[in-house]
Amino acid sequence: MFKIAGIFALGVSLSACQGQLSEKPPIHPNMNMDQQPRKEAQEVNNFFADGRSMRQPVEGTVARGFAKLDTEYYEGVDENGDFIEEIPVDLTRSFLYRGKERYEIFCTPCHGSTGAGNGIIMEGNYGYVPAPSYHDQRVRDLSDGELYSAIYNGVRTMPSYATQIPVEDRWAIVAYIRALQESQIISEEELQQYDVDISALNSQAAAEQAKADSIAAAREASSEGQEPTIALGQEAITANACGTCHNEDGSAGGIGPTWAGLFGSEGEVITEAGETITVTKDEDYIRESIVQPNAKKPVDYAQGVMASYSYLSDVEIESIILYIKNLEN
Repeated sequence: MFKIAGIFALGVSLSACQGQLSEKPPIHPNMNMDQQPRKEAQEVNNFFADGRSMRQPVEGTVARGFAKLDTEYYEGVDENGDFIEEIPVDLTRSFLYRGKERYEIFCTPCHGSTGAGNGIIMEGNYGYVPAPSYHDQRVRDLSDGELYSAIYNGVRTMPSYATQIPVEDRWAIVAYIRALQESQIISEEELQQYDVDISALNSQAAAEQAKADSIAAAREASSEGQEPTIALGQEAITANACGTCHNEDGSAGGIGPTWAGLFGSEGEVITEAGETITVTKDEDYIRESIVQPNAKKPVDYAQGVMASYSYLSDVEIESIILYIKNLEN
């Protein structure tokens, strides 16, 4: 009886110790490296003059696997810094379909599903500079390295996609762009060699052309009866993001020539035939520059690229000319 009572009393006394704090250090038979004078991330470290615990790598340090010495693959240029002509990756069916998938995710909003530059953002009048068509001869003549560079570095108003698209996917997109370009110039006789529904393709092409014609007709109809005005010109300039490339204050270094002092001035231009001539920048010149920007390009901007704004109505073009002329007053 006394033995049972003793065991019960011991159990009660032990349970009464639960939840109590001990002032003694915990038993730690194997210290390992649990206790060390290290610093946490973002913690102050007075050992260094700048007080930072997190240190920059030694200058010139390259992490394993990140040397990227193959400039053709990583940058699209050779040892001289010139763009390479062809993709430095083996082309396979799966690689091409990977490019198609990535293109449809990142590129179609501006460049469209066929590469014609008629993506939903371009048609939605969001104020973006129109994307060029991949089927323009100028773009067809670009090397594969230049197309890669546009994705890697960005070009003009197009931002860099280097952080969104890894290296191999960039080349896959370039390969798919080339496939899109070839698809638009293949003859019907060549198509008949493949299992392709030519009538369906013709119907789709006719529908797209009808849509484009409808948009153009709607723009003309909406401006019918309108008179060209400076205010309308300013609206058209804003809607088409002309200010992205051109300025009105005469400052140099822009993507395109300044409009300040432009109207009525004379300057050297390069024709599509490569001839350098002097022209007066009057109404006809400005109109031509809007509709056919490559017809006469200013010598100082001969390497630049401007998309055609031939979709603008006559009233919009006249209004833009009025706006530019008014800058002189």
